[in-house]
Amino acid sequence: MPDYNSRAYYPEGMQITSQENREYLSSLAGLERAIYDDVILEAMAVMCDSDLNLTVDLCGMRGIIPKSEAAYCTGPDGVKDIAVITRVGKAVCFKVKAVNRDRKGAPEIILSRRMAQEECMHRYLMKLTPGDIVDAKVTHLEHFGAFVDIGCGIVSLMSIDCISVSRISHPRDRFSPGTYIRAVIRNIDYETGRICVSHKELLGTWQENASRFAVGQTVAGIVRSIEDYGIFIELAPNLAGLAERRNREDGSCEVMVGQTAAVFVKNIIPERMKIKLVLIDSYKGELIPRRMEYFLGDNETHIDYWRYSPRGCGKVIETNFMAMCGEEELRPTAD
Repeated sequence: MPDYNSRAYYPEGMQITSQENREYLSSLAGLERAIYDDVILEAMAVMCDSDLNLTVDLCGMRGIIPKSEAAYCTGPDGVKDIAVITRVGKAVCFKVKAVNRDRKGAPEIILSRRMAQEECMHRYLMKLTPGDIVDAKVTHLEHFGAFVDIGCGIVSLMSIDCISVSRISHPRDRFSPGTYIRAVIRNIDYETGRICVSHKELLGTWQENASRFAVGQTVAGIVRSIEDYGIFIELAPNLAGLAERRNREDGSCEVMVGQTAAVFVKNIIPERMKIKLVLIDSYKGELIPRRMEYFLGDNETHIDYWRYSPRGCGKVIETNFMAMCGEEELRPTAD
């Protein structure tokens, strides 16, 4: 039997091309062995019939996930239709329940996504604590945040203010559906199973980001906000600087939110957590997606406390996971 304490419960799609997954799916004998080994496998859902049963492609063989087995659900209404339909064309995880034959003698394999998710929830997710770092996959975006798969298709909310320190107008400014990311557990309701996650704590402190820039450089950034007193330009997901506003004759700003900008680094002031910029040029065009860079050690899987602000700064931005609240605090400090 597998060692549940050491098994990794990945977001759906991460293991579909693994050697172990392919070996189990390559034959009827492999699928029967999967029942005995009690493993979680992955394959593509290719069709949903009128009864909302999912057909899964098992290397040319036909797997069936009945609607009742399509998702782990604790609500009184059972599995919602949309939860089944939207799986078509995507990787799904499952356990093999039975290997049967249809009336024509063709193999018909009965699968359960619910069983995989139930195991993931009880043996993995409910054992996590705030501050634990997990793999995640962005599933869909709303104006208020991103929904991410944190294991076997179980979805968690990442609110927009938790995505990065540099403010964005919509999660699509940072993520795209299907993107694999890292996330940190923010809080867990162990009674309802609701889990919220964060992301900004993995993107580096102000000092870590600012140390990559120097006064006198001209660098590229993204216009994120235009205020009466200046233009906020993102230099990195957790770092923004302020440039003076330049207006046209009619009073409108010369730049627009979302444009790429070339800026001159005029000053870097750690004690005020400020970077002063001078706008050189800007253009529309399509932005090249930035590679997400995480400020983590190779084996780092948990953080207790994260402080964004530099020492000596007049305000403190921090997340205290040890307090089990995960709430960002902003307060005066004497250091």
